[in-house]
Amino acid sequence: MPLRAAGSGLAGAALGAAGARTAYRILRRPAQHGTVDDVFRTAEHTRDVWYRTTPGGRDVTLLEGPALAFGVCAGAALAPRTPRRVRAAVVLAAAGSAVFGAYGDLSGGADGASGGGAATHLAALARGRITTGAVQTAGTGAVGLAAGALLGRGGAPGALADGALVAGAANLAHLFDARPGRAAGVALAAGAPLLCGPAAGVAGAALGAAAALLPEDLAERATLGGLGARALGAAVGAAAAAALPPRHRTAALCAVAALTAAVEYARFDGESAPVGPLGRLFFAGRRVAHAPGPVPVRAPMPGEQHPRFPAPRARAVSPRSERGSARSARFGPRGDPRAP
Repeated sequence: MPLRAAGSGLAGAALGAAGARTAYRILRRPAQHGTVDDVFRTAEHTRDVWYRTTPGGRDVTLLEGPALAFGVCAGAALAPRTPRRVRAAVVLAAAGSAVFGAYGDLSGGADGASGGGAATHLAALARGRITTGAVQTAGTGAVGLAAGALLGRGGAPGALADGALVAGAANLAHLFDARPGRAAGVALAAGAPLLCGPAAGVAGAALGAAAALLPEDLAERATLGGLGARALGAAVGAAAAAALPPRHRTAALCAVAALTAAVEYARFDGESAPVGPLGRLFFAGRRVAHAPGPVPVRAPMPGEQHPRFPAPRARAVSPRSERGSARSARFGPRGDPRAP
């Protein structure tokens, strides 16, 4: 049984990776002006709306997210030796979460609070304002409940628990997507044990798609965005809900809730980074910006002023000093007459 599950997981991973890489290659084709590929360049947008600028000043594309969502859905739909309802639940969770993630990505945070945590959205709701993040959270929760009902485990309480796990995993992945490769790395680490369970095929599809696009994320050429992160988290959550027994599912739900609280309130995703072996693992494959070294000083050319020693400022000369200089030039220093 474990060998068959491992085989299903590897097959699903291959399908997910192939779908994600193919979709990413197609989406990254250069757009030709005046064609349907140029639809996202409008008069209101001076550049493609799928591009963002990182805090480090690098332009990255958000097209990794749609490519990953396509790979997850395609791999899960074709996963071998997997019940139909499990495949349908994973596809629904990934696709539905991707829709609400795309809404957040394309809105550009116009409300000013789309990137905040739960406290930010709750405070905005208390003031009667609906933020983009609140819409994403509520929509992902509804999608999770629908996926849990589709799994049909344990009646209404089981569907509620499965839906909470799906929605919580999607939201947690979105919160982890604050640094290059972090959301995909967490998903790979958390979903690896599922490759030996009854939902190995759909879990492999999600992990294969994430692993196929991880180099692009680590090199800071692309980013998952809300679309890709929510789709990946929802797929892993749905696979876990389908594979884990009720007791383990409750433990996973508690772990997701604890990690969410740590990320939002303890600032687990801050600027600090580990050192030593853990730091090397943390920065593996990433483009690390090093501090600029000393600027070499070029030797001055003949007749050129040294860059480190500027020329002295010209002193103002009074008319009396000019008469004294003329007298010194005629009679020499201290009034001694000079020979004609």
